[in-house]
Amino acid sequence: MAKLITRREGAVGWVVFSNPARFNAMTYDMWKALPEALASLDADPEVRLVVLAGDGDKAFVSGADVSQFDQARATPKEQEAYNQNVEAAYLAPTLAAKPVVAKIRGICMGGGLGLAAACDVRFAADDAVFRMPAARLGLGYSFVGMRRFVHVLGAANAADIFFSARKFDARDALAMGLVSRVFAAADFDREVDAYCRMVAENAPLTLVTAKTAIREVLKDAAARDLDALQRQIDACYASADYAEGRAAFKEKRAPRFRGV
Repeated sequence: MAKLITRREGAVGWVVFSNPARFNAMTYDMWKALPEALASLDADPEVRLVVLAGDGDKAFVSGADVSQFDQARATPKEQEAYNQNVEAAYLAPTLAAKPVVAKIRGICMGGGLGLAAACDVRFAADDAVFRMPAARLGLGYSFVGMRRFVHVLGAANAADIFFSARKFDARDALAMGLVSRVFAAADFDREVDAYCRMVAENAPLTLVTAKTAIREVLKDAAARDLDALQRQIDACYASADYAEGRAAFKEKRAPRFRGV
């Protein structure tokens, strides 16, 4: 049965895309469920960051479940509703206040590529395979979605993967800037877990403020709310965690942050 699996492991929240029979293709219900699943973990005070991953080692997300298209997108109204739910899913990692990490193993294509691009940090195993097949399906890609890819990849790389619809590997993804790091498949779980633990040890208010600042940088100038950002920055300096960070530095010990 296709579903999203959510769990918390210490300070790390997980959303796992589970549809192994179709290489974790996203069903309509999975698209609709993702914003709520992410929002729930984002609201959990014990969670410091969230990881998106595929079920098993064959795929992150192979795309949308095209077997549903004839039924779920049969009329213009149904197609509009479907597209709105997909876009809400793409926006969910960006709207989450906390860092969202994409853990990419195996196939990452179409909608999976869009979900990965929406995350803050992306890691890939060296067996990852990427593709944007819109031009092979006759799909029109939205302005918002294309802007996301251009922000991540640059215009030339975005043009390449959309025009050619070619498959590319983790090494190419690293060169494009799609992923931050590539790890051997045998080491992938350990390396990503180590990164997540490192992030989880840092000051939560600083993590949230850094993500907010990055988000504001990417907005059009007229849409930025720099006053709200400054309030978050001021809250960091007024926090008990800032005092703890300075004390830990002086005492040469690891800080114990509480998010206050």
